[in-house]
Amino acid sequence: MPTLTTYQTRIIPDWVDYNGHLRDAFYLLIFSYATDALMDRLGMDSNNREASGHSLFTLELHLNYLHEVKLDANVEVHTQIIAHDQKRLHLYHSLHLVGSDKALAGNEQMLLHVDLAGPRSAPFSAQTLSKLQTIVAEQTDLPTPDYIGRVIALPPQK
Repeated sequence: MPTLTTYQTRIIPDWVDYNGHLRDAFYLLIFSYATDALMDRLGMDSNNREASGHSLFTLELHLNYLHEVKLDANVEVHTQIIAHDQKRLHLYHSLHLVGSDKALAGNEQMLLHVDLAGPRSAPFSAQTLSKLQTIVAEQTDLPTPDYIGRVIALPPQK
């Protein structure tokens, strides 16, 4: 199984800037919707969140803009689970034109499973862990994405 396709959309006029490109903030909006779709796939949809009182919070993310995305482009998000433990989920989203393997943007995220009553961190349910493990097993042959673990920094001055 390749990466999951978690979200598809068309780029609308309100999302485009003065250069005719997708605005920075809307890349993240698209990736946020992909994260919501992944949560649904893991059984953490709105009904489950309401019943369990648990959700995912974003701890950190990195966003890399790789190629232009223009008005009316039909795009999709591919999602790869990089790692997880009992409470955290490390994932990578990449943005593509529908049907294309060429990444237009990359988004690395670290998410935390949270009991909203605290709020405080909480272990994933056995059902969610099982679904995560199934996805990881299906993605075992995928290469590590190029834009994982990057740091923003200027090179040292000589």
